[in-house]
Amino acid sequence: MEKSASTHSATGRDNLTEAVVRQLVECGVSDTSGLRPVTPMPAPHDIGRIVSLCRHIVFPQFFGAAALEGNSLLYHTGMAVEELHHLLLAQIAVVMPDADVPAIAADFINYLPELRRVLLTDAEATYLGDPAAVSVDEVIFCYPGIRATLNHRIAHRLLKLGVPLVPRMIGELAHRDTGIDIHPGASIGESFVIDHGTGVVVGATAIIGSNVKLYQGVTLGARSFDRDADNNPVKGVPRHPIVGDNVVIYSNTTVLGRITIGSGAVIGGNLWITEDVAPGEKLVQARPDNILRFKI
Repeated sequence: MEKSASTHSATGRDNLTEAVVRQLVECGVSDTSGLRPVTPMPAPHDIGRIVSLCRHIVFPQFFGAAALEGNSLLYHTGMAVEELHHLLLAQIAVVMPDADVPAIAADFINYLPELRRVLLTDAEATYLGDPAAVSVDEVIFCYPGIRATLNHRIAHRLLKLGVPLVPRMIGELAHRDTGIDIHPGASIGESFVIDHGTGVVVGATAIIGSNVKLYQGVTLGARSFDRDADNNPVKGVPRHPIVGDNVVIYSNTTVLGRITIGSGAVIGGNLWITEDVAPGEKLVQARPDNILRFKI
């Protein structure tokens, strides 16, 4: 009896599973709601591997080839570049089947030395600007701001090369891992510092100069969206701030709209900025007169 009941139960589950699977597949095939991708999607695992390989290549003795020198380091770096090139060819071909994929992949590979140079300026600026940082090595190996910036510089380069979707995936990997959300479209200069990092948001059309420092919770966002005749947001309109060189923006400040933060400006924490800030200007939150202070 137990055997018969068990067989019946298993058969029932199989029939139920088959029915549900058929419904799901039929729904997917006939779906017109936009849930089905128009083109094949890149492989998330391979996109993650592309980022890991770039990290390995630009910082070889920190990620993947520790204690290697000379010919050994040359060999391991060469192997990583070859694997990266292979993955780029495959994943770019998925999203750009009609493009000159070899030329795009080659352009990115040729960019790697410049990627390393710029990221070193970010790491050095972070070290010099953080009294708690023991060394540049510590910054490279541990700091979430550098991790997010590395992902962004990879994603931004691919976006400039016309690659769709993949840059956004790379940006969202950093967002997931660090809580820092930088759209691949944002343009960011050298010696960029994100201190602490969590909650930083940089919009798609933001332009950031060199030697800029953002603290946790800073938002460089849009104030409003232009809409078309059907009341849909108009895409591609510049709507995020322009930040000059040598600017510091402290924690939890929100800067909205296509405004300009002049070079050398310092913006204090917990502010809401929707108008231009002059070069060298310093903005701080006014201290209310009615603050109650208690001695404990």
